[in-house]
Amino acid sequence: MKKVLGAIGVLFLGLVAVLVVRALNYGGTPSDVQTVELPDAPDISVERAAEHLSEAIKFRTITLQGGDPRPGQEGPWLELQAWLETTYPAFHAAANKETVPGGYTLLYTWEGSDPSLDPILLMAHQDVVPVNIGTEGDWTGAPFAGEIVDGYIYGRGAMDDKGSLVALMEALDALARDGFQPRRTVLLQLGHDEEVSGSGAEAGIALLKSRGVTPVMALDEGFMVIEDNPVTGGTLGLIGIAEKGYLTARITAIADGGHSSAPPRDSATVRLSRALIALDENQMPADLAKAPTSDMMKVISADLGFPARLAMGNQWLLGGLVESQFSSSPQGNAMIRTTTAPTMLSGSAKENVLAQRATAIVNFRIHPNNTVDEVMQHIRDVTADIEGIEVAPVADGIASEASPVSATDNRAFGVLYAVAKEVGDGAPVAPGLVIGATDARYASAITKDVYRFAPSLVGPADLAGFHGTNERLSVENMGRLARGYAQIVLAMDAPETD
Repeated sequence: MKKVLGAIGVLFLGLVAVLVVRALNYGGTPSDVQTVELPDAPDISVERAAEHLSEAIKFRTITLQGGDPRPGQEGPWLELQAWLETTYPAFHAAANKETVPGGYTLLYTWEGSDPSLDPILLMAHQDVVPVNIGTEGDWTGAPFAGEIVDGYIYGRGAMDDKGSLVALMEALDALARDGFQPRRTVLLQLGHDEEVSGSGAEAGIALLKSRGVTPVMALDEGFMVIEDNPVTGGTLGLIGIAEKGYLTARITAIADGGHSSAPPRDSATVRLSRALIALDENQMPADLAKAPTSDMMKVISADLGFPARLAMGNQWLLGGLVESQFSSSPQGNAMIRTTTAPTMLSGSAKENVLAQRATAIVNFRIHPNNTVDEVMQHIRDVTADIEGIEVAPVADGIASEASPVSATDNRAFGVLYAVAKEVGDGAPVAPGLVIGATDARYASAITKDVYRFAPSLVGPADLAGFHGTNERLSVENMGRLARGYAQIVLAMDAPETD
């Protein structure tokens, strides 16, 4: 017995040693990220940039549904575009501007001197979401006045996405004024309907594809450097190297109708409820071993303490614990799996009439590990034992696969990494998965390296304004954005040997 216990003790100590060694060797700065020396940006007036964003917010480029703006409602887009041309004359003189057929998306081409170099593609969008009726008085600065209060520019689109749009223009105009002549062609695409469908960006990318354009990188909105972030509690830079796909499914339960005074035990609404509960209790599986989640975990582990590092570095044994921790918050859960969100319900037209068809609309944000077909099959499998259930994608709805995962070992990511490090004053920078949809998803058709990052430093109060009340961007961030975008252009233009 003593020998058995001794052997068990040795095995236990060996296991502990393995766990500790693996934990100590886990994580840290990604070893494959290229080191890039950032060039100096041209002089850009932060105050003037903030004033320009204030002016841009006043153009009510609001989209509500696919096809916007409708004929006769395009005025704000045309006014914004005329304002851009007047406000940024140097860039407009240096670049060729065209309107993508079928809408109001703009495509600028600043020709480089070396046609052998693939261009860079910079992206932003002109449209904004509406403000909820009745909440206008809750804003510190009126939502479409562009007021600057206590160092912040308030207004719809300040962060999503006119801040980036204006900052890109500030950077490119400053470079043109400074006499910069790019070796590598610079493309700038400003979508007109990102908030509803992104058809303008899709058409713009199709136009570039028809011309045989293959950018060395595409850069759009997505992540930034986040203070007091919910993952580590500190400052963390995130660069989106992939984004989730999108699918909306209609689940319909069918049963006999009739009078509510004699209801059956298994009505259509009960069947539908069972289907939704089954989907909620049987989430799609998570996979923490693949990029970008695995890469992000390695970077953040150093700031989470040894217990977390022990679990992350030994997922062969403790993976269930790691998954449980990520799944405990909506944001963390969204990073590791395809999410399931019932959003709309309908049934009978009257309170004393039993529904013959009860319907739920369920929105799925698809993880790169899954496909649209896999999600549809998951719904069928989970609801297979419930009588009278029909499942189908929403007709004419958006259905897009998750984007490919972009590289982290090339110059493009190295440049963004360096900019994020500078913005965050040396804080950790990690690749990440963007859980929403951006126009960048279309760029994968012409380049394998698509990134989602805006060089700004934001906190929880700023993030709360996305699509909500008191959307705002600090004046200081307008300077960071404009400087960062200029550095990205210059660094991508420099010979790699530099």
